[in-house]
Amino acid sequence: MPGAAGGAPVRKLTGEPAAAAAYSGASDARAGVGVLVVPARRGRVASLVATARPRQWLKNVLVIAAAGAAGALGRDDVPVRLGLAFVAFCLLASGIYAINDVRDAAEDRLHPRKRFRPVAAGELDPRFASTFGIVLIGCGLVLCAAIRPLLGVVGAAYVALTLSYTLLWRHIVVLDVIAIAGGFVLRAVAGGVAAPVTLSRWFVLVVTCMAVFIAAGKRLAELWRASGASEGARRTLDGYTPPLLNLIIAGSAAVGLFAYCVWAFQHPDVDGVPWRPLTIVPFAACLSYYFIRVRRGDGEAPEDLVLGDRLLLLAGIVWVVLFAFSVHASG
Repeated sequence: MPGAAGGAPVRKLTGEPAAAAAYSGASDARAGVGVLVVPARRGRVASLVATARPRQWLKNVLVIAAAGAAGALGRDDVPVRLGLAFVAFCLLASGIYAINDVRDAAEDRLHPRKRFRPVAAGELDPRFASTFGIVLIGCGLVLCAAIRPLLGVVGAAYVALTLSYTLLWRHIVVLDVIAIAGGFVLRAVAGGVAAPVTLSRWFVLVVTCMAVFIAAGKRLAELWRASGASEGARRTLDGYTPPLLNLIIAGSAAVGLFAYCVWAFQHPDVDGVPWRPLTIVPFAACLSYYFIRVRRGDGEAPEDLVLGDRLLLLAGIVWVVLFAFSVHASG
């Protein structure tokens, strides 16, 4: 059949559960069954790229956040250090994704979207995928240590946390959300270590709260999906209820916004203009709009939500530009 957006060939599967159809946004109204459009069978290189999840690398921008917030991006070799640290964490994350896909292949085959991951779909040999993941993790750790030995320690802590999450924490209610948030915080810490810059306590609190907010939103979306499907749900979801997740989402958003306001007002005005406090407006707009989308159950894939929603993306760009200007103005 004709290619999908971008010209890639696709294959069309009918007779899927309605929950699966929700992900493609398409349905066969005449037959009353879901229609799922997925990529055609991939070659080895394409399968490796898909396993590496390049869209997820967006999360590693946090590595640059600490130095950017401190106004250190223009100092000496900081941009080079941060660029290498970003690459290192992309390697670490992709390696962990590969190992995770091998471990979860059987469970992923029951998921409406994850079953099309290369390992679960039988497009990539599990042993080859495991080797691929180990090599990526090894390269990432070596690169971290080459930048700064302490960064190597942070990188190792990130690997230990994410692998322990895969093996243990994701099956424990609330602790799974905390573990996910810990991964985001370690990314920010890695940036501070790589630069190096001193991390503001309020900055760390903002990152922590936003990470919990995103992780809880992800669980809420999974819970809504699981309520309409008999298979493929996480065991952890049995311990969650919408009220509990809504409480975590609202609480983390409120504390995060408060922490951001305090952090912003700690910066002095420049020529009588409160540039940093002005960034509160677009930040609050992004947070509020994301909150609305999460409450609708749209937060299962945060990177897709951020990149796919034009309004959210525009608000985010406005915030980044205004924040960058405030950092530049304060010298």
